[in-house]
Amino acid sequence: MRLRFHPPAERLLRRLPSLTALSAVELLLLTLIAVQVARLAWIVATPVDPVGNWRAPAAHAPAFDSVLAEFDPFFRLPGAGGAAVVSSLVLKLYGVREDRATGRGSAIIALPDGNQRSFAVGEEIVPGATLAEVGFDSATINRNGIAEQIFLDQSRPAQTVGPAVPAATAGPAQTARRAAPNPQIGFQPRMSGGRVNGISVSAGIDGGYALRAAGLMPGDVIVSINGHRIESLDQARTIVQRAPGEVSVIVDRGGRAVALRTSLDL
Repeated sequence: MRLRFHPPAERLLRRLPSLTALSAVELLLLTLIAVQVARLAWIVATPVDPVGNWRAPAAHAPAFDSVLAEFDPFFRLPGAGGAAVVSSLVLKLYGVREDRATGRGSAIIALPDGNQRSFAVGEEIVPGATLAEVGFDSATINRNGIAEQIFLDQSRPAQTVGPAVPAATAGPAQTARRAAPNPQIGFQPRMSGGRVNGISVSAGIDGGYALRAAGLMPGDVIVSINGHRIESLDQARTIVQRAPGEVSVIVDRGGRAVALRTSLDL
């Protein structure tokens, strides 16, 4: 038995393409696209929450409080916190190099005899005390199994260049030096082979005016004062204090030795 359609309907059916696997996949994809378009239109046309106003989920305060209880953002002490144990050893911290990538680093420390040396993490500083960790402003020492800390000395006042010169006897350069409002020069020991071999100078808050007044340039390294080779910052201070006024200075300026006569206040 064969079903027969109305002649116009049969002609319409003959015009339709035959269904193949490829055409079926195309039809399925078109259907999925139509569904996604309908969903997008529904999202745009309807509010966030059809039954009320949208509210953010409540914050978990107890979990946040527990994180702060275990972390001190100021002293960065491990564990639940506690006071830092300051070392009683006669050591002075002059500089640090923190290496967070490897967890190591080094520090410039002055020993009890006044000599400054650069120590890497794990090296013994004095018998029974090794450098355990370096921070941005401190160093941790492992002293017979007890962690102790030494901090950078930031208690010294601003460093100035040259004493006040009376206006009647001041020359052009001295007048400019005297008129400078609180000039500053930064001093930092330069290390080579674990020992200090000069003092590097840098501009202070006055933008380099004090450096120019003293005849220095940023990056200059003072290697000699009054004929004495510089081996520590304390030694340089002693030489300057024993010879008030101007001193003879030799600086390393980009690999070139430059002789100057100037006033310094280390």
